[in-house]
Amino acid sequence: MSDRIKLGNATVTRVVEWECDIGTSMFASTPPVAWQDNADLLVPTFLDPETQRWRVVMQSWVVDVDGLTVVVDTGVGNDRARPHMPPLAGLSTDFLGALERAGVAADEVDVVVNTHLHTDHVGWNTTLVDGGWVPTFPNARYLMPEADYRFFAPDGPGTSEGARILFGDSIFPVSSQIELWTDDLQISESLRLRPAAGHTPGSSVLWLDAGTPAVFVGDV
Repeated sequence: MSDRIKLGNATVTRVVEWECDIGTSMFASTPPVAWQDNADLLVPTFLDPETQRWRVVMQSWVVDVDGLTVVVDTGVGNDRARPHMPPLAGLSTDFLGALERAGVAADEVDVVVNTHLHTDHVGWNTTLVDGGWVPTFPNARYLMPEADYRFFAPDGPGTSEGARILFGDSIFPVSSQIELWTDDLQISESLRLRPAAGHTPGSSVLWLDAGTPAVFVGDV
């Protein structure tokens, strides 16, 4: 696909952080026949049938609409300690360079949407500078589902070692810019956040309709 498309009055840009191949064994509860039955959807773009390796792309979407620049999900991030997910630990990608080459200036981003608060959706909320975590997007509102925030926070029922580390490097450093939301949130005339089925309590999707509709699905 093109890395930039027009959808009505909106421009949507894909910014890739990282690509990797992982085994389908990650989905231990998925029967082998399911991969075969859905081969027409998966092969060859997403699945190598010979090696049973699944191609994963960590990426963000940038939506320019209604006078706003909106970043949807912020990937894994560099320099992270991730004992609960070793393949995502200590990355050193050129994501910020990719943003710049896509014409996106970090200090001109108005809104950051975290569709849910998992490691691979919040990492570039922050950047490591001189040993400390600072907001990557210093002038943005960071929109986070309140249900996820309350659940995964260090005093929440779903907290864990991994969640505490994640909050420490990717959530708490942007506290002054966070807006928690529940139910629906109308961001602008063309953008709306809504709860959706997923694998966290606050899983959400972002609806765009600026003449041509689209939905950014997080991990639905």
